[in-house]
Amino acid sequence: MPDSALTVVIATRDRCDRLAGTLRRLTELPENPRILVVDNASTDGTRRMLAERFPAVRTLGLPVNRGALARNEGVAAAPGPYVAFSDDDSWWEPGSLARAVELLEAEPRVGLVAARTRVAPDGTPDPIDELLAGSPLRGPAGLPGPPVLGFLGCAAVVRRSAFLAAGGFHPLLFFGAEETLLAYDMAATGWILCHDPRVIAVHGPDPGPRPGRATVIHRNEALTAWLRRPLPVALAHTWRLARRSLGDGSARGALAQLLLRLPAALAARRPLPAAVEAAARHVELARDTAR
Repeated sequence: MPDSALTVVIATRDRCDRLAGTLRRLTELPENPRILVVDNASTDGTRRMLAERFPAVRTLGLPVNRGALARNEGVAAAPGPYVAFSDDDSWWEPGSLARAVELLEAEPRVGLVAARTRVAPDGTPDPIDELLAGSPLRGPAGLPGPPVLGFLGCAAVVRRSAFLAAGGFHPLLFFGAEETLLAYDMAATGWILCHDPRVIAVHGPDPGPRPGRATVIHRNEALTAWLRRPLPVALAHTWRLARRSLGDGSARGALAQLLLRLPAALAARRPLPAAVEAAARHVELARDTAR
């Protein structure tokens, strides 16, 4: 893999120690990728640690926390044609980035490679692996895995031009379940998103509680429906959220946040092309049947 072909972009905020562990693993990869850390206004000494311990790692410091949009900044600043996303608690298996680049160079219609993900420390499969491998979508012959309409943000390699053409991660979502909307937008601009089980990421999430996480997931799933799906689908999402809110505090918070953001979502609404909407329904049907 040429030194300039791929950049690993990491968005981080106030997780200095975990970021250092990730960078140690990434800097030992045989592919020797460029690494760009986008710091979301950390206050824990992250930038000092980077300058002292990883001077070869490029740092882009943001003045405020921009959530997932920090990845957009990283892609815009990346010099090469391909970008791999890591979180400050995830990294790549040796050889995986080279395999992703080989696929992207061999298949110019592929805009994103969705990796297989192992969960540290014991290497168990992430639950998303089964969904990706079991995608009901069909694409051109010769792909290493099925086309998909979703991915894990810390386990994907993108073609930079495809990411930028789709607009990157949407500002209305900020963070949490932001991948689906980008998958829709990449497919809507004509790109194939492909699962490749030979490309492997490792995720070592903090086992502690994540306050508010469920709320933003519920909110963003509904916002995604309002931004891109037919009105009956968006209304059904909102109705289900409203019913859950009667006995679920996270759903109640999500509904309140959704209503605050709904005018902006309606202003930015852009329904999917018919073929992508049909694919989204096909994926949802397969997922619901498997439950």
